[in-house]
Amino acid sequence: MGGVYLLVPTLAAIAISMLIVRAGAIALMMTGMSYEKAKFQSLSAFSGTGFTTREAERVVNNTRRRKIVSWLMILGNVGVVTVIVTATSSFARAKGLGMGLSVVVLIAGLALIVFLARHTPLARHWETFIQSRLKQLKIFEEEVTVDELLHIAEGYGVVRVHLQEGSIFIGKQLSEVYADLGQSLLLGVERGRQWLPTPGLTGNAAVGDCLVIYGKVGDLSEHFD
Repeated sequence: MGGVYLLVPTLAAIAISMLIVRAGAIALMMTGMSYEKAKFQSLSAFSGTGFTTREAERVVNNTRRRKIVSWLMILGNVGVVTVIVTATSSFARAKGLGMGLSVVVLIAGLALIVFLARHTPLARHWETFIQSRLKQLKIFEEEVTVDELLHIAEGYGVVRVHLQEGSIFIGKQLSEVYADLGQSLLLGVERGRQWLPTPGLTGNAAVGDCLVIYGKVGDLSEHFD
């Protein structure tokens, strides 16, 4: 039975690790990241699993995010060592039926932790508490990059469409071209060295015009093909 008692610190370390990952996600979110991306990056840093993604690059390029991720990596290493040592000690001392009992206790404990995290308001209360505490530090003012602001990672972007001879858009009112774009946004038109912004955009589309449009890149590609 002595080995079973050593599973208590093992389960406690796992529960605390989950709380730390959630806290890290909230901290990253408060630097301007979306919640889902922040959760993924927090778990990735805590577990020591590296992913080369655009979000990971943004973490590296942001001073506050680097500090948060650094602490998550340090605490993650401590947590992993704690879990391994306590779990190994527990199973090393267990003999006969004690081994089976240790396995059952470990599985039941993990199931309880997951249940409490997913199906009770405890996790939300913890996140709310962490967010309120971090707000008091006044160092988590939103700092959003241009890529994040335009949601480049979700397939949006700013494209330039050059109108050439024979284009169906030649001669159309620029206001009509704008209306035909649906959910995309015509930011303006480059005409030679002249910039025609969308507000008050008048006249017809001409050969050589360059339409500067923001929207789903895939949709724009189909629209102008």
